[in-house]
Amino acid sequence: MGSTSARTNEGLGRRDLIKRSAALGLITVPTMSFLSACASSDGGDKQVKKGKKTAANPLGMNETAPLDMVIFDGGFGTDYAKAANTLYKKAHPKSKVSFSSTQKIQSELQPRFNGGTPPDLIDNSGAEQMDMGVLVGKKQLTDLTPLLDAPSIDDPNKKVRDTLRPGIVEMGQYDGQPCWIMNYAYTVYGVWYSQTNLDKLGVEYPKTWDDMLAVCAKAKKKGIAGWTYAGKYPYYIPFSLFPFIGKIGGRKVLDDIDDLAPNAWKHPAVKAGFDAYYELFKKGYILKGTPGIDHIQSQTAWTEGKALFIPNGSWVENEAAKTTPKDFQMKVGAPSSLDSSDKMPYGTIWASGGEPFIVPRNAKNPEAGMEQLRIMLSEESSKTFTTKVKSLSAFNGGTEGLQLSTALQSGLDVLKAAGDNVVNPRLQDWYVKLQKEQIGVSVLGEMMAGRMTPAEAVKKCQQYADAAAKDSSIKHYKHQ
Repeated sequence: MGSTSARTNEGLGRRDLIKRSAALGLITVPTMSFLSACASSDGGDKQVKKGKKTAANPLGMNETAPLDMVIFDGGFGTDYAKAANTLYKKAHPKSKVSFSSTQKIQSELQPRFNGGTPPDLIDNSGAEQMDMGVLVGKKQLTDLTPLLDAPSIDDPNKKVRDTLRPGIVEMGQYDGQPCWIMNYAYTVYGVWYSQTNLDKLGVEYPKTWDDMLAVCAKAKKKGIAGWTYAGKYPYYIPFSLFPFIGKIGGRKVLDDIDDLAPNAWKHPAVKAGFDAYYELFKKGYILKGTPGIDHIQSQTAWTEGKALFIPNGSWVENEAAKTTPKDFQMKVGAPSSLDSSDKMPYGTIWASGGEPFIVPRNAKNPEAGMEQLRIMLSEESSKTFTTKVKSLSAFNGGTEGLQLSTALQSGLDVLKAAGDNVVNPRLQDWYVKLQKEQIGVSVLGEMMAGRMTPAEAVKKCQQYADAAAKDSSIKHYKHQ
């Protein structure tokens, strides 16, 4: 995720992760039905005639045929995509561009998928993000390997795949198979805070859970909450909770959860993580009313200084820009250490691709969709993206010479400090309903509101995971 709906209450974007869905009902059953309906359609005969491969046109796109693209208008806005469009038109002046944006990706594009006339390029993000696992399982996407193997814009001697940040290609793969998705943003997830507000309290970012509780206790005495979160969309909680669990129990705990392995949720690290977060509720360290507010309201309360910490992704800087004080000094922190027995070191962080772009299998001009992505994966486009939306892109670079905000710089700093200790839970990509509706809303939302104990939460998570594992209508994925 991508990503996120910046000026509205639509739900997350990106992220794609991240990935996020306010209109949960729209993401599950309808997604299955519309994809089932169109899974058999074959748009091969509707595709435009291919062009000739040249140095300037390495993908062999038809340079006189139009490009049809739809962008999610969320936390990242659309200016970066329009700028990339300009570069596309400059490179391919005879190819007209149909550019549109929406926050209702699924409901607006579903009829086009059903009719076999989907766009050539889609930013599949936001509250109505189409289920990636279903799209891949139903063979509705174009394999992006030709894009990855094409020469990069900046250095023709270097393939596009060799210019990407770690994990980007893998994020687009399912079962280790070809890359179906190009996550354009590079998101750092964690515990977000204001350095200014910590300084006012006279505290440092807590590296241990004991220190976290001490900071929250000190804040409470000043009438400030320790934490807030998107109560209406509690699948934001994993953005800091999942890497916390991985840090406590090791990377395999998260991999087993992703793989729907038997009893994965019963690992002691899960209960330990749940217990720690539940303690925030028990001790009154969560902003009053949090269970009833959405992501925008929680971020606003946070930027207004009503709470110190919020679990989020790096899109939050752009999304919360309107309410963020100039002297806020926004930063992201890695999960605190629970204790000395943690399997991974302090600094372990969740970072991965977000803002997923796809080229539908039945697109009329799939090569044009990939060519637009190739242009977006250039240094110029990457710098535009980073400048406009305050986020890193999938392009491994693009920050040289830029004046970075404290939030962006802290994201780079935590990535550097993490080294190889970067985790990437896939539950949100592989099993959208399980991650959001069930684990997120029905379990974590209830637990953090005090309506479910950690032990009950673990049991419920395992029940949901077991049901998903047994559901033959769901395509199942595993770490390779």
